[in-house]
Amino acid sequence: MASNAQSKPHQASLKADSDEWTVRVDLAACYRLVYAYGISDLIYNHISARVTHNEFLINPYGLLYNEITASSLIKIDIDGNEITPSPTGYKVNPAGFIIHGAVHKARPDVGCVLHTHSMAGVAVSTLKEGLLPLTQFSMRFHDRVAYHEYEGPALDPDEQQRLVADLGDKNVMILKNHGLLVAYPTIAEAFNAIYWLEKACRVQLDAMAAAPELSVPDRAVAEKTAKLYDRDTRRPYGILEWPAMLRYLDSLDESYKD
Repeated sequence: MASNAQSKPHQASLKADSDEWTVRVDLAACYRLVYAYGISDLIYNHISARVTHNEFLINPYGLLYNEITASSLIKIDIDGNEITPSPTGYKVNPAGFIIHGAVHKARPDVGCVLHTHSMAGVAVSTLKEGLLPLTQFSMRFHDRVAYHEYEGPALDPDEQQRLVADLGDKNVMILKNHGLLVAYPTIAEAFNAIYWLEKACRVQLDAMAAAPELSVPDRAVAEKTAKLYDRDTRRPYGILEWPAMLRYLDSLDESYKD
C-alpha cells in the first residue's frame, strides 16, 4: 500500500471535486459499515457508487473492507476502463465490473450497487422458495425481489444482459446459490436495504430451523406492509438513518474519510 506521504497529493487532487469527494467518503463509510455489521467477505465482493452518468467508484481488489478509505477507491467507466487509480496499487476485480458495470449501465436511476456473500444471504439464495414474507423485515421486500440463476463466477460478459434482464426495475435481487444484491439511488438507501435484507434472511433461517411449520401472513397484509416501505410513501429509508451511521463510524475510527 502507498505511504501516507504518497497519498496526500492524490487525496488533495480528489478533494478538488467536492461532489465526487462526498460520494467517496460516503462509499468508504458504507464499506466500513458492512464490515462492522459482519457481512463482508475478506477482500471480495463490492460496493460501487456512481459519480457521473458513465463513471463509478469501486474498491481496490486487495483491501479488507475496514481498510477502505475515500482516496483509496478506484474510478472506472461503465466499460471497465480505469480513470482514477488507487494509490494502493491494487486494481479492480473483473467480477466486480461484470456485475456492477452491468447494473450501472442499464439503470441510470441507480446510484449505488451493493453485493454480499453473507452466511445468511447465501443460505437463503440456495432455497427453492427464496425469501419468504415471514416477518416485517422480509415483508418490506414482498414481491419486490428479483432472482438470477447461478452461472458460475461472474466473469463472463455475456451474463450481464441476463443479469440486468432479471433485475428489471427492482432494487433487490437474490443471486441464486451466490448471494444478495441491492441497487438504490443512494448509498444510504443501499446500506439500509442490505442491513434489513440480511436481517430478514437470518430470521428466516432461524425460524425454519426451529419450527416444523411456519406461520406465513396473508399476501394482502404482506403487500400492505411492503407499500409502507416504498420510496414514494415516505422519506426513503436510509436517508434519515445515515447521519447516525456516520456518527457510529466516527466513534470507532474516522480514517474512512482519508
